[in-house]
Amino acid sequence: MSADSKQPQQPPPSPDDGRAATGTTAIAPLLLRNARLTDGRMVDVRLGGGRIEAVGTAGSLSAVGARVDLSGYLLLPAPAEPHAHADTALTADLTSPTDPSRPTGPTSPVPYGTEEVQRRATEAALLQLGHGATALRAHVRIGDLHGLGPLEAVLQARRSLRGLAELTTVAVPRLLTGVAGADGLATLRDAVAMGAAAVGGRPDLDPDPTGYVELVLDLANEYGRPVDLHTDGDDPVRLARLAAMAGGLRAGVTVGPCAGLRRLPAETARRTADRLAAAGVSVIALPQGGCAAAGTRGTAPVRLLRAAGVRVAAGGGALRDVCNPVGRGDPLEAAYLLASLDGVAEAAAYGAVSADARAAMGLPEVRVEAGFPAELLAVRGARLAGVLSQAYSRIVVHRGRVVARTSAVREYCDPAAALDLPRQTRPDRPDRPDSTGPGGPGAVRS
Repeated sequence: MSADSKQPQQPPPSPDDGRAATGTTAIAPLLLRNARLTDGRMVDVRLGGGRIEAVGTAGSLSAVGARVDLSGYLLLPAPAEPHAHADTALTADLTSPTDPSRPTGPTSPVPYGTEEVQRRATEAALLQLGHGATALRAHVRIGDLHGLGPLEAVLQARRSLRGLAELTTVAVPRLLTGVAGADGLATLRDAVAMGAAAVGGRPDLDPDPTGYVELVLDLANEYGRPVDLHTDGDDPVRLARLAAMAGGLRAGVTVGPCAGLRRLPAETARRTADRLAAAGVSVIALPQGGCAAAGTRGTAPVRLLRAAGVRVAAGGGALRDVCNPVGRGDPLEAAYLLASLDGVAEAAAYGAVSADARAAMGLPEVRVEAGFPAELLAVRGARLAGVLSQAYSRIVVHRGRVVARTSAVREYCDPAAALDLPRQTRPDRPDRPDSTGPGGPGAVRS
């Protein structure tokens, strides 16, 4: 960071600075009954004012307002999505059928006007909310032909989602250095003034990656914004330089997807991880595949980074765009892949999409304990391993109220229904199997 950088300034309050009010309507109290925690306890959880008011043994808390019976569900802190691409989400089917590899964005045939981007960003956020992500950080490309239009669209989506999910944005310019980058730097400043919550970018694509990072860090320091950079992480010298410059940024620095770290020699990767840990730089891995800014597939070496003390969060990356046409944007799938492919323990894998993701995004910690924010996810199942394996039915709580439900019913033919197997029951009829839903006798709610 340059020695003559300006003193920190705060831009005018914006709708995307993480402090905007969510409205004056009071949230009614809510009692979650008969929930199972990861330690095996069965509890009641009372919510009020957007926070957890009390946690007690099942049946011990009285209901002041509405009640939700979570019998058969595991109750967890809600996950967060630290690496979404709201402006390009859901565009895979819109690319030219004769050239499906063409990228989306300002120079593509995909509709990229403000209304189209706002609609896609809103739909994508709701899909991810249904999976359980009550907070999302969206990387939005700025500059080129459409300037700040995509950012304006995602900020409008943020406002329309208020009360359902917390959507914040990262401004991502293409070039920043040299004569060609002058416009990009000016646009980045405008993006921060407009309401971008974090300063981002893709230094790997700039002719001067180190200079690019210096400019981003200087601007972030000036405005008190966090930094969230796209990088493949295959250049240890560049990452070491980033770590050296990032140490003094109080708002925090995040990099990802860093799949290139896995391709480095083991000792080089370890030294690089040590430098990132010492500087407090967080890494966002993308277990589900690449994203709009990653030229290669693969996942960051999660276990190596964690062993060095680096905070590693996991994100979804591309959500059904040309970079990953089958991307789901499901935090539980990201955790499943960390556990299945990287050998990360189930609790740590879920932590990567919940506690670690929230910390990397600068959000308050969530625990199922009194006093913590009421950001919760209930998933049908008894143990975390089973939930990561088959997380079908989900109930999502944001700021103390249920904002999304997903219910799955699995059906078998008559011979299977006759087998003497355990049946899951409906919360409102715990005395008998669910025989009134679709499929009649033999239907099993998953």
